[in-house]
Amino acid sequence: MSLMKEVAGRKAVDYIESGMVVGLGTGSTAYYFIDELANRIHAGELTHIVGVSTSNETTQIAREKGIQVISLDQVNQIDVLVDGADETLRTFSGIKGGGGALLYEKIVAQNSRKVIWVVGEDKVVDELGAFPLPVEVVQFGSWKLFRYFEQAGMMPSFRKSGVDSLFITDAGNYIIDLHLGSIPQPNQTAFELNNMVGVVDHGLFLNYPDVIIVGKEDGELEIIER
Repeated sequence: MSLMKEVAGRKAVDYIESGMVVGLGTGSTAYYFIDELANRIHAGELTHIVGVSTSNETTQIAREKGIQVISLDQVNQIDVLVDGADETLRTFSGIKGGGGALLYEKIVAQNSRKVIWVVGEDKVVDELGAFPLPVEVVQFGSWKLFRYFEQAGMMPSFRKSGVDSLFITDAGNYIIDLHLGSIPQPNQTAFELNNMVGVVDHGLFLNYPDVIIVGKEDGELEIIER
């Protein structure tokens, strides 16, 4: 399993050039990208690289590896963002947010010239929705939203942190995971969620990546480009 992630994550560094502002994704596959990026910086193969992170966790990892990380507001644009996905179609849409960083990931993606997703082949699907859809909601009135999702048959559950406390995102919000099973019309689902007061954002990333790097169990790669 980790070989699939590793070959995909490390391959993405081939898209990075010296002098770039690089978006640093969150999660286990993005970790391999950050590790390889740091290796090439320390080897002198890449110079004048600055990173913009999608989570507090990623910022910490990148800085520990010697990568300079600055805030999104300090740059005009990100040249390349490399991030993972929990599910992806071959048509450049997917679900993200299993690690709880979906809001910052989406903001960084919106400000990136090129978006690359790195995934294992197990993440490539024909229809979205088997992976629970994360919805980031403000804490105030969150149980009202939960009950609405429940009545709509969307099988909601609050994301937990440990046994008895709710997970809180870097932005201070809760996450409600919707166990939909399948999402036949992701654009419609995204539209409905976007129009709910109290919903900050959701894990449907529709038409986001420019490149999907798929790592396979045998160590081979498939690269899906627009």
